[in-house]
Amino acid sequence: MERKTTVLKRLLHAPKLLVVPGVYDALSAKIAEQAGFQGAIMGGYSVSASVLGEPDVGYLTMNEMLYSLKRICDATTIPIFADGDTGYGNAMNVRRVVREAEQAGASAIFFEDQEWPKRCGHMEGKRVIPLEEHVMKIKAAIEARTDPDFIIMARTDARSVNGLDDALRRAKAYSEAGADALFIEAPQSAAEMKLIAQVLDKPLMANMVEKGKTPLLSADELEQMGYALVVYPVSAVYAVAKTLSELFRQLKQEGTTQNCLGRMIPFAEFNTIIGLPEYNETQKRYAHSSCKQLGAKERL
Repeated sequence: MERKTTVLKRLLHAPKLLVVPGVYDALSAKIAEQAGFQGAIMGGYSVSASVLGEPDVGYLTMNEMLYSLKRICDATTIPIFADGDTGYGNAMNVRRVVREAEQAGASAIFFEDQEWPKRCGHMEGKRVIPLEEHVMKIKAAIEARTDPDFIIMARTDARSVNGLDDALRRAKAYSEAGADALFIEAPQSAAEMKLIAQVLDKPLMANMVEKGKTPLLSADELEQMGYALVVYPVSAVYAVAKTLSELFRQLKQEGTTQNCLGRMIPFAEFNTIIGLPEYNETQKRYAHSSCKQLGAKERL
């Protein structure tokens, strides 16, 4: 069977744009795979919100991120992009994050050039480290991987800090350092996104954050520009937050969920999503004869 890392590498270099949803736990990841997506991305913004109920401002630790990553990878068979944040330290820390992400089952990881504590790429108040320091982090990440098809993506947040020219300069340097793919965060117009694709020669990721700094472009538009990948990292958590807000408000007002049933997945269908039928079939193979007899008596 082809390794997931090899599958992802092939998809990133294919003519067709790869569309990837953001996930933040095992359940959202399973639903993304069942919807037919060929990959998913775990973003710190959604993980921070779901695990801590806090904004993406550097509160999450490496271990908390890796724990979420492993749960997501264990629940799916598709390639998963990991969010490596800043690497949680210097180049030596980056080496450890890469090894741990590979062991967790990820197929790719990106590292950003923000100072710690970092912020979501579409928030104000970001700062970036020197270009040379992040070059060393990218080199360390590449040298640390054990699977040559494991994707190392370099992200720069310099557009919002120093302008597009510096972001392009940094992306070129990270490409020369050996990054497999590039990600310029928060370009502020379609023209900027088009220029990025014209100037850079590695597979590029576009980040679609609803109501963020970057215009919400279609997959067809991004593919025509030359992007290899588009991700929607916060769409799921925004949709879930809206659904829960409406559900809980209605439950509080009415004292019942009777009028909410049309907005819920039924019991049996949800059990199918989380794999209960497969569990029951597998369980039958290990049932001892005495357990089977006991079960028969209990049904009498």
